[in-house]
Amino acid sequence: MRHHNFFSYLPSMKAFPRFILIIVLSYLGGLFLSWWTVALAAFTVAVLIPLPPMRSFLNGFIAVFLLWLALAFFMDVRNDHIMANRMSEVILKIRNPILIGIVSALIGGLVAGLGGLSGSYLRYRKNK
Repeated sequence: MRHHNFFSYLPSMKAFPRFILIIVLSYLGGLFLSWWTVALAAFTVAVLIPLPPMRSFLNGFIAVFLLWLALAFFMDVRNDHIMANRMSEVILKIRNPILIGIVSALIGGLVAGLGGLSGSYLRYRKNK
């Protein structure tokens, strides 16, 4: 029985093309469709290019978390932190533009991670 630690589930060089594909599909989906297309992107990649369930979840989660964090940062810098400050005051009750970006990225990461996990389980069931 092989012992797994947390780091064995993180994306490796074998998972890197899947990681980049999730980022590209999520970004393109976000340009033309709704925000939840990140789940469809991670789901599609997990079905077409299989990984174990936990790695599929982390692959989708980390890819979209980093994508949304970068997008939030660039949008925040472009408008001189005005929108992020206001949104953090309304939603989080504190004035912290960085925290609202992290919360947004967490939500996107969870949605994509669950999409990847669902695709991985569909692929797993299909093989049995």
